[in-house]
Amino acid sequence: MLGLELSAGVDGVVEKIEKLPTDLFAETLQAILVHLQDQNKAVDLIETCNKFQRAGINLDQKAVQDVIKLLSYYFRLAAKSNLSADVLVSKLTECSSKWSKPNLQLVHQFWTEHGSLLHQEVLTMASIGQLVDIQWKLGMAVSSDTCRSLNSSFISVLMKIADTSGEVSYKSFEMTVQQFQNFYRQFKEMASVLETV
Repeated sequence: MLGLELSAGVDGVVEKIEKLPTDLFAETLQAILVHLQDQNKAVDLIETCNKFQRAGINLDQKAVQDVIKLLSYYFRLAAKSNLSADVLVSKLTECSSKWSKPNLQLVHQFWTEHGSLLHQEVLTMASIGQLVDIQWKLGMAVSSDTCRSLNSSFISVLMKIADTSGEVSYKSFEMTVQQFQNFYRQFKEMASVLETV
């Protein structure tokens, strides 16, 4: 319906939002707006889950991710279409009748105060994943059931990537030293091209 994949459907996600205390809902809205304004690479899913649990709201990571996805989706939609706070609230009530009046008022207030800060180019950039961090370490293969050439060095790489919903995921892989040197050269070339833009 929305072009948005939610594990519990829109009504189910809104019901979860309605369980949140007002101050926690406000913090979540603020974190999403900061992310969309590109002041933060991602909404930290683990930290948000921990905040919910400390407040006595037991939602698993998938449910918290759905909350972030739904709110991010509507904030992006409102920014791209230059919607007023009133129209944003009416869009939210169209998608689900489960919204409470206080939460809709809070969304209205946040959008009125902060919505104009979202720029089209920031939203365009936020619609793709972002590389948040990359770590690497040098290793040495000393034993293996399948490898014949031991005592060869390799590079282990761990990449931290934030997707459009703010969920942070990790990707890891290994490569030879020569592959890593080529990988490094390509990143260096990309950095020099980006400096000229």
